[in-house]
Amino acid sequence: MWVNIAVWLFFHVSISLGLLKVPYSYFGPDHPSDILFRERSFEQKGKLWRNVFYVHKWKDRLPDGASLFKMGYKKKQLADTTVETMQLFIMEMKRAELTHLLLLLPAPLFFLWNPVWAGFVMVFYAIIVNVPFIIIQRYNRIRLAMIAQRRYKRR
Repeated sequence: MWVNIAVWLFFHVSISLGLLKVPYSYFGPDHPSDILFRERSFEQKGKLWRNVFYVHKWKDRLPDGASLFKMGYKKKQLADTTVETMQLFIMEMKRAELTHLLLLLPAPLFFLWNPVWAGFVMVFYAIIVNVPFIIIQRYNRIRLAMIAQRRYKRR
């Protein structure tokens, strides 16, 4: 059990801290990585996350890693409503989404030293701990991008 905790802690810390070093240019709309973050048609402008997963009812109950660990960009609240701040916020939501996507990847490694049932528990843990944050980032980013786009057009 302690090995699993130590390994998860290692992955959580190393992936999170590693992605804090990635420059904003990687999360910009012109970077090839943006294909990961583009809104998909099935998301229906965020309606999927709102109407199927009711994300608007529970998203504020989950912690923001930046606030929790006093590092990175806090995403609990938008500092102001300028287009520049919204664009920065959107890039930080992409960083958070990528962090949680990458935290799913190590889960199968736990089958190497655990019994099969425990390996599945580790996969379940990875899904439960990361997927809600991915949903929040996608939901908020879609909404904020629409607002930023409207504000940009008004300028």
